[in-house]
Parts: sequence; C-alpha cells; structure tokens
Amino acid sequence: MKESEHLNDNQKKRVMVLKDILLRLHKGAESESVQAEFDEHFQGVSAIEISLMEHELIDSEDNAITFEDVMKLCNVHANLFKNRVSEPGKVSEFEKPGHPIQIMRTENQAMRAAVMRINRIIKNLGEPPFEKGLLRGLYNQLNLLGQFDAHYKRKEEVWFPVMEKYGHDAPPKVMWGVDDQIRELFDQVKRDLEVIDKVGRDKLQESFETFSFEFNEMIFKEETILVPLVLDIFNEDDWIGIAKDSKEYGYTIVKPAEEWVPERVSFIEEDSDSEEKEEIAIEDVPRHKEMPFGNGFLTLNEVEKILDILPLELTFINKDNVFKYFNDSIPDEEKVFRRAPSAIGREVKNCHPPKSLDMVLGLIADLSSGRKDKESMWFPRKNGQFIHVTYAAVRDDDGTYMGILEYVQDIQPLRELTGMKRGLSEQDAE
Repeated sequence: MKESEHLNDNQKKRVMVLKDILLRLHKGAESESVQAEFDEHFQGVSAIEISLMEHELIDSEDNAITFEDVMKLCNVHANLFKNRVSEPGKVSEFEKPGHPIQIMRTENQAMRAAVMRINRIIKNLGEPPFEKGLLRGLYNQLNLLGQFDAHYKRKEEVWFPVMEKYGHDAPPKVMWGVDDQIRELFDQVKRDLEVIDKVGRDKLQESFETFSFEFNEMIFKEETILVPLVLDIFNEDDWIGIAKDSKEYGYTIVKPAEEWVPERVSFIEEDSDSEEKEEIAIEDVPRHKEMPFGNGFLTLNEVEKILDILPLELTFINKDNVFKYFNDSIPDEEKVFRRAPSAIGREVKNCHPPKSLDMVLGLIADLSSGRKDKESMWFPRKNGQFIHVTYAAVRDDDGTYMGILEYVQDIQPLRELTGMKRGLSEQDAE
C-alpha cells in the first residue's frame, strides 16, 4: 500500500504544503522564512506525512529532487518539526525490556552520555604535552562510542526492510545516506586524535563538534520521526522478527537485560469456512522425497545440506530484483555480507547504501540485458582474508533471464598454496 492511501484529503493537502516548503528551501530560501508559515499552517505533523513528503520529493516526475537533495535538507526538515511531531498513543508493550524500541532508546541515552563525557575530556586536555591519563580515557570513550555502528546496522539491515515492505522506502534511503556521512565524520575524529600532538586540541575539538552535532541530530530523527512512523505501521509479528534478527548485528554500549517475550497474538485473520488458502510452509514440504535435479535426483534435505556445506556465501535475487535466498555455510564472524532472514522478499536496490546504488543497478542492468554474463570483484580484508566475489546471470534453457547468483569466497588459503598435494591427509584439517 502506498503512503498516500493512508491519508485523508486534508492530510494530503498538508503534505503538499510541506512539500512546497522543502522545495523552497532547496531553491535557497532561509529556514526562518518558512518557519512562520509552518507555524501558521500546522499544529502537529505525523510521521506518516513526513514519509509521504520525502517519497513524493524523491519520486515526483515534475521536479529534479533526488534523495541526495532530501538528505541535504534533512536537518532543516527535522528542525522545522522539532517539538511538533505527534506520536501515536502510548503502548506499554514497546517500553518492556528487550523490545527493539526500548533497546533503541536505551542505546540513544547511553550514546548521548558518551558524547558528553568525550566533550568534557577534550575541553580538559589543555595544551601539549597532553596528560596521558586523559588521552587514554579519550581513546576508551571513543572506542565505546564507536559501537554506534551496530546500532546503525540493526536499523539499516533489520528495521528498514520491514518499512519497505509497507511501502515506506524513502525514509530508509535518506537516513542510510546520513548514517554513512556520520560514520565518515567519526573516522575523521579518530584520525585527528591519532595525530593530536601535530594538529592540536582545537582541531580535534572542531572535528568532534561537527560529528556530535550530526550524531545528536540523528538521535532526534530516530526518536521523533522514525519511531512514531514504525509504531504506526509495524505489528507484533514484525517486532518479533526484528527482535530475533537484531541479535545478528549486536548492540551498542548497553546489552539488553532480558529477552522480550510478548504475549503471542496472531495478526492473520483466518476464515474457517475458506478452503482456498493453500500456502505451504517450507517445513511442510517432504524433506526426504527424491526429486529430479539436473542429471540425477536429490531430496530437499540433501539440497539444503549441500548448499550449506559449500565454502561460499550464496545469495540469489530473482528476475524482479527481489532478494530470495541465501545459504548459511560460513561462520558469522567470517562472513563478508551478513544476511538477516527479514531481508527475504526485499528489493535489492534497498539492500545497499545510497553511495553504492548506481553501481548495483548498473550491474543488474548489464547481467539482465545479456550485455554481460558474469562480473567479478576481489579485495583484501583487515582480518587477513582475500575476498573474491562473482555475480552470475542465471538463465533458463531458452535464455530467459531468471535472476542473479552472487557467490563470495575467501581465496586467501588458495593463494597460499604451493607445490602439490595428491594424497590423503592423515586427519581432518583444523
């Protein structure tokens, strides 16, 4: 369902006013000049309207606004709505320990506290030579704050796919782009700290103030725009899936004290008189029945075990560019691209950060059109792995495009091979 279908006529008119305000800001209007107009027209604005406004700005054919433009306006937009965002009614379930909303808010409090501590340390550094104890404390606090990447990854890889499922694809795209900018600003702070004896305290303080401003703005956007929006559209099934998948990416500063276990409520309306529902769950498929595969026969169980023993990360997207399958043969700590079950059914263009989207779409166009059959990339990782990635077009017997298979392998062990080995090992390799 599109965002506009959630709104009545009055709300749609308000969206158009909001859109006009941001378009004027895009063309150079001062924020003060539109603030009064906003105050005149709005007593409150919902997160749904914000989502629709961003969606229309990005997708409208009658203007040149892109998600990069909206990203530039993101802070102005958030400032206009500060203290005016109307949240849906309170729901106590979301405040229970371990609920994804409660975890996000707890982490945001912990991260704000870390920012304040770092600010105090930088201000107390004085002039060189800097006190070693203060520098050590500063390193420790920055390492602690650096855990925010897990917070961002959970949001990007677990929350955003569910939002897109409901048609809200603009806010994730914009927010992911800003997340990447914040990561770059944090990296600059760390670089300045490494050479503080050369650049001085003032340079470090300047780069940290730039980072912390954007960082705190993102916390505001999460709590006053993102959270109200998802509270409006996610159901309990969604939250259970998010809570489960979040463990894959870890937590920031504060680990959940306990697991959130809600009273299970079914959100699927069942019609006992209907016999038309024929959905078959994977667990209902005969796992040991022989089925024809290529030049032989395999059971579903054998297929699954074979795919999960290959020393490759396999991912398949179908002809409609929808993420359809991934295997599970590589230990989590060694995976190059971690996948969460909630990503199944997600459009591949929404599985990547904005900065790499053009390359991804170009690759899909090349493979689907037949201009290429394969594309390969390779690169080293800091953990000693050397990664080789292949994207291969999958085609039917008549040449019809079916999708793309991505396979990823650490080839460093192969690069280190010398001589030959033509006999059996005495025991399994460690």
